[in-house]
Amino acid sequence: MKHVKHWQDPLNAALGVWLILSPWLVGFQDQATPAMNAVAVGILLGAAALGATFVPRAWEEWTEGALGLWMVISPWALGFEMSREPMLNAVVTGVAVMVLAVWVLATDKDYVHWRKPAH
Repeated sequence: MKHVKHWQDPLNAALGVWLILSPWLVGFQDQATPAMNAVAVGILLGAAALGATFVPRAWEEWTEGALGLWMVISPWALGFEMSREPMLNAVVTGVAVMVLAVWVLATDKDYVHWRKPAH
């Protein structure tokens, strides 16, 4: 088996699976907007994270971070901030995804060029 470059990527893939299943596991499957949001973002996150696991590229980490950011703001953007379970699920999962993506971007020697000024 090929060596996994970043342990954070399989974890983000697992968080994608969590998002897909969370409407049923947390119990908000009857709330269409947060449920569809979680499933759609879970699919996209899983795809980006699996891609980053097997063919690591910085853009995949940026994509994961953007998806995490979307999850954090989605309760307010989509109007389900008053529904406690889906709101907490989105925010907590989104923060975890962002932390893992930024961690990789900040520590991988092949990706740090994005934060260094050009000479």
